[in-house]
Amino acid sequence: MFLEDGAYTTVAAAVAMLMALALLFSASIAVWSAGRSGDVQARADATALAGANVVSSYHAVATVLDACSLSLGLAGFTMTGVGLIGAFVPGAQSAAAKTLDAGLDMLETRNTFVTSASRGLKTLEDSLPYLVAANATHACTAQNGESTTYAGSALAAPSTSASEFPALEGDQISIGELERESGELEQAAADLARAAEHTAAKKEAAWLADCGRDGMNMQERAGRLSGIADHDNPDFASSMVWEPNVALDRARAYYRWRYDHDAPEGQRVEARADAAARHAFYGFAIKTLAGAEVVERDGTITSTVKLLPRNTEEVRKTSLYTDAAWPSSNEDDGLTLHFSSSCPGAQGAAGPSLSLESLDQGAARECEVCRFSIGDVGKAPAASTSIDNGFEYHLRAFTLALDDYVAARQQELDEQARSRGEAEQVSGAFEEAISDLSGRRPRIAPPGRDGCIALVVASATQTPEDLQSPFATTEHVAERGAVSAAVLAPDEATRQNNVLSGFFSSLEGRVGSGGAVGLVDSVMDLWGDLLISYGESSAGIDRAFSDLAEGLGRIGVGSVGTWFKGRLQGIVRTLGIEPVDLRQRKPVLTDSSLVASRAGMQDYAHIQGALRSIPAGATDPEAILQAVGYAVGERIMSMEFTIAEIPLPGGGSLPLTVRVSDIASIGGGGS
Repeated sequence: MFLEDGAYTTVAAAVAMLMALALLFSASIAVWSAGRSGDVQARADATALAGANVVSSYHAVATVLDACSLSLGLAGFTMTGVGLIGAFVPGAQSAAAKTLDAGLDMLETRNTFVTSASRGLKTLEDSLPYLVAANATHACTAQNGESTTYAGSALAAPSTSASEFPALEGDQISIGELERESGELEQAAADLARAAEHTAAKKEAAWLADCGRDGMNMQERAGRLSGIADHDNPDFASSMVWEPNVALDRARAYYRWRYDHDAPEGQRVEARADAAARHAFYGFAIKTLAGAEVVERDGTITSTVKLLPRNTEEVRKTSLYTDAAWPSSNEDDGLTLHFSSSCPGAQGAAGPSLSLESLDQGAARECEVCRFSIGDVGKAPAASTSIDNGFEYHLRAFTLALDDYVAARQQELDEQARSRGEAEQVSGAFEEAISDLSGRRPRIAPPGRDGCIALVVASATQTPEDLQSPFATTEHVAERGAVSAAVLAPDEATRQNNVLSGFFSSLEGRVGSGGAVGLVDSVMDLWGDLLISYGESSAGIDRAFSDLAEGLGRIGVGSVGTWFKGRLQGIVRTLGIEPVDLRQRKPVLTDSSLVASRAGMQDYAHIQGALRSIPAGATDPEAILQAVGYAVGERIMSMEFTIAEIPLPGGGSLPLTVRVSDIASIGGGGS
């Protein structure tokens, strides 16, 4: 029938054509049927990714809340620390007080925020399995075609939470002690500032007498009345760079020169006696000033500088009156005291050296020629002390001012010791409070942390009319299902691509920069910098704190402030805040059996049973969710809550709100 004379017959050709047509139409139907089976798997994959995307969003929300909590605390402590240090900056106490108050307010704000965030995260995690299922259901039904409908959802694997939020579970930074100690420190710093101002005024008075006063002063008089070298007679333009011992060195050099170069103003006995009296006074001044000094050591200042006598009565109280320093002679009228052995009145034999006191006691008599007595020595300093053209006038003014300066400086040193004690107390309270931020970072382990398993079924499908033919049997494709799974894979974080980048994009559009507060140019800028440095944790606050503290250092914080600044910087630098993982989590497909195994869902048959329970062709999301074990009812419809209110330092707040109905696309839909 098929071969004739070595060639194919007409029957053979017809059969071949019929066979080819039958195979062609059968293959087309087979390809179409296989395609329908592949479609349901693709829908399951998309459904799994939709469920995992909810878990990814939760990661971002939890990280943003932790970032806000941590950075609010760090910004508060930075401002508090800078405000405390600023209390010791001259002229900046008012601004420092405002900065300190702003820092403490920010810590209070952080505590309020943590309470709301803790409550919101707990609610969100409890609802996360429903959110996963609702979003997956919405994604599945959105893929319905003209001839095929898909019904399905996703299971969070596991469905329970293992998250730990030590900084977000209602933990509060205890700032009561810090507030109390800060108040004590501010008072001590204010008292110290007043004491320092008083000391500066007294020091300036001493400086004015030595070399600061226009016209005549110790420096100017020493230059006019002696020939001491310039290096022994320096000038200082400000009391800030001048020290009291400069004046003492000047006075010693001056009196040494006068002692060595003073000569009688003529050869008359009176002139020679006056020169002897001046010589004695200069020698006494050299001896008095030889060991004089102002020493500050171990919180105590001492001065051994004494006033030189200014008249006869004061000379009587010194060794000029009591020391046996004057020659005598045995005259006919008795033992006689002279200003010098060369006195014309010394005619008799030389006698012992006598004191001027011996004249008043009657042990010796006054010379009839020179008439030398305590009055001659007393008038040597009297004239130059009484009028401002004398060196002693300014030396006495310096010495009196120096006594006032020493008393004021001792009061300041006492206030410094008190302030340092208060600084010790407040730094301990600061360290205790900030230690609440130095614990371990939150462990984000929500439902669905091991992945999401999607269950999707497709309705039965009629063979298209174009494929129906007498050459092949036409059958409907029966109901079919598929299982898929997705997990979260971390994406490399960069400055522009991390969990916080999207949050900042929203924040920048809704929040303006805050106003200046105290020593911090912008509270919002500081908070924003610390938010950006969230992943660096300790490094971020160390850098911010150091920059601000060093800025104060350039202004000048004094010895207590310098010590306190180093103490607080040391506390900040030793914070044990762990680095933070800011990588975004993106859903990727994986083996569903691995997800089930890792999540502890060992009974994989349960998943298959849940798949079979999904009504094919269903379009009611609530019915689909109930089929996979989520009897949500009105829960989804009513769930719209604020996870947390992010307080803004400039005023107001930024609410983070979740609308479950939008995610599930129930009751009006949404995005």
